[in-house]
Amino acid sequence: MTAETTGTTTQPTVTRPTRFGASFKHPLRWLPAAALVIAGAAHVPVIPAHLHEAPYIGILFIVLAVGSLVLAGVITFYDVAAAYVLTAVMMALALVAYIISRTFGLPLIGDDVGNWLEPLGVVAVIAELVACVAAIALSRKFARQHGPHTSPAT
Repeated sequence: MTAETTGTTTQPTVTRPTRFGASFKHPLRWLPAAALVIAGAAHVPVIPAHLHEAPYIGILFIVLAVGSLVLAGVITFYDVAAAYVLTAVMMALALVAYIISRTFGLPLIGDDVGNWLEPLGVVAVIAELVACVAAIALSRKFARQHGPHTSPAT
């Protein structure tokens, strides 16, 4: 707690950086941010075909592309721990969906089974893996620097 002087009175101010809200400003934040942009961009060209063939996949690709770009912006400009956690979760889910689509198949798009080396798929998987691993590593570093999250005392 610090005190601010306004005119003749002193007002206490409380600064409570939260674990997910404190700015990190790590110099390597560009790595997950760039990987997010690549992962999102890799899905854009296949959105129209998937909206026609399997609309739920097309919609999920739109959500993934937009979410990736938003998270890249948050990491670049605000660099908060929550963005790293969301990045790791979103990219891990995308990787799991890719594996399922190539092994068991997904409803309405069974033709992807076994197609592991489709060029945009390979680009997306590499970018998703890089973003996920980098986000986990940076969020762990953030947690070590800022300590465990504690609730403010009431």
